[in-house]
Amino acid sequence: VPFQCSVPKLKRSVLGFLPVLSWLPRYSLRDNALGDLTSGISVGIMHLPLGLAYALLAGTPPVYGLYTSFYPTLVYFFFGTSKHISIGPFAVTSLMVGIVTETLAPNSNYMTLNGTNGTAVLDSTALYNDRVRIASSLTVLCGIFQFAMGLLQVGFIATYLSDPLVRGYTTGASIQVVLSQLSNTFGISTLLYTGPLSQIYLLIDICRKLPLTNIGAVVITLVALVVLITVKELNTCFAKKLPAPIPIELIVIIFATIISYYSNLNGLYKVAVVGQIPKGLLAPRNPDISLWGSVAGSAFSLAIVGYAISISLGKTFGLKYGYKVDSNQELIALGLCNTAGGFFQCHFITPSLARSLLQETTGGKTQVTGIVSAVVLLIIILEIGPLFQQLPKAVLACIIYVNMKGMFMQFSDIPALWKSNKVDLMVWLVTLVSVVLLNLDIGLAVSVGFSILTVIFRTQLPRYSILGQVPGTELYLEMDAYEEVKEIPGIIIFRSSTTIYYTNAELYLDALQEKVVCTGIDVGKLLNQKKKREDKQMRLAKKEEKKAKKEARKLVLHMYYTHISLANIHIHTYCTYMNTVFLRNLLSPSPFIPISV
Repeated sequence: VPFQCSVPKLKRSVLGFLPVLSWLPRYSLRDNALGDLTSGISVGIMHLPLGLAYALLAGTPPVYGLYTSFYPTLVYFFFGTSKHISIGPFAVTSLMVGIVTETLAPNSNYMTLNGTNGTAVLDSTALYNDRVRIASSLTVLCGIFQFAMGLLQVGFIATYLSDPLVRGYTTGASIQVVLSQLSNTFGISTLLYTGPLSQIYLLIDICRKLPLTNIGAVVITLVALVVLITVKELNTCFAKKLPAPIPIELIVIIFATIISYYSNLNGLYKVAVVGQIPKGLLAPRNPDISLWGSVAGSAFSLAIVGYAISISLGKTFGLKYGYKVDSNQELIALGLCNTAGGFFQCHFITPSLARSLLQETTGGKTQVTGIVSAVVLLIIILEIGPLFQQLPKAVLACIIYVNMKGMFMQFSDIPALWKSNKVDLMVWLVTLVSVVLLNLDIGLAVSVGFSILTVIFRTQLPRYSILGQVPGTELYLEMDAYEEVKEIPGIIIFRSSTTIYYTNAELYLDALQEKVVCTGIDVGKLLNQKKKREDKQMRLAKKEEKKAKKEARKLVLHMYYTHISLANIHIHTYCTYMNTVFLRNLLSPSPFIPISV
């Protein structure tokens, strides 16, 4: 009975919904505590620069990036199944949130006239309050979508987002991330562009305003980039010798803040800085449900992209370390992280590759790493955060650029896919171009549609080949591609790259005939001979059937006449018997005493 409740089933359901109850009682302090503590501190420190930087991408004040790194991490500890992914803001998804917030709350709606000289002044307080409200409401809706999909057991939906599609999508989104931060790099302000070709218009606007470049922001960018790239490469080269990577992002942030504060870069050189960072946590606030109708499409796209990134990272680490990541439970965990985070003014979260790799390389073993990093973040939010108010935004842009290196390395997929699978290469390129030109949400829809079309085309246009044997081995390879492969005498091995079903059965037959003709065999002749042989066998079968029926009729007639003869014998014997009894009784001396026969 599917809905019958029992104690074992209830226990499995509770442990499945709260995985922490299954692994935490078995937690080994000796084996895991030191690694989780070291890794948690490292990841918590890294959350500071990345949280501040990715909050800029989301269009919210930098301190909200710290909140986004703190609350969801606590929730994932209880509901997540991956031991190595680091939950928090991510560049691609933060940019997707930023597009929504900047579209619904553009700067132009918050310009007021200065009573002194009549110039337009931006009301930044009202602007950021509305953007935080939009981002948090969007995040709650994303969480509801993910949680509902997890309950409905539709985690398989990620299988439709192929690896080339996800990698092409994140690469295209990385280009948008870089373009979005060029204004902070050059110290200029740009207009808001939305819809198709928005990134092209943004790039043209940036180029047009280059004469207004802030030299101080450019100098800060160049120095920070040189330091970050150099130390990052040293971390890579000496990864085996260093106990932990050098936290260069934190070091650069500290020194840049000190230099900016004592040099008064904002006052003297008009270098944009982070601004006010309040101390302490915020009270929860209900989402603005009235916004859900206008952000539903973006919320669904965010939910799918965030889940695809999460499950791909989680399963990668799971395969490496031999544990299972439950795809449906991950949807539930991400949904609860985003829903709970949205109530605390957080924007959308998903695992970050850079933080997850740091968590793994510094010895992280379990989800306890997330709790340790959350404690570090709590200390930063309560005490240290306000110290970074003079941090130049150009430094945060540099941190984003450097952490996009892994995404841009995905351009090496192009030559690899050219050699291995050109259809996957087409999916990769179409996804990249559609994301850059059509924006993130429309680009995702176009790339998924194109990917589905390629599946259909692959079934209609598969690869057919004749296989031969490599001499001295049991390997069978394509004869057209390898000269060493030899044909097996009397046997032809025909291979198709796809499964046969009703839409490609005729194509399969045509390809089989074409390939076999090249081997010197006339398929039509063989089919005619087969048909003649089948016709001959059918005629013989009919002849045998007629013969069997004739023999059966003879047997039935023989049995019939045999039964008639036996019946006649029985009748004759009975009549003879009765005549004998009658005569003896007639000759008996007494009519009442019959003579026995």
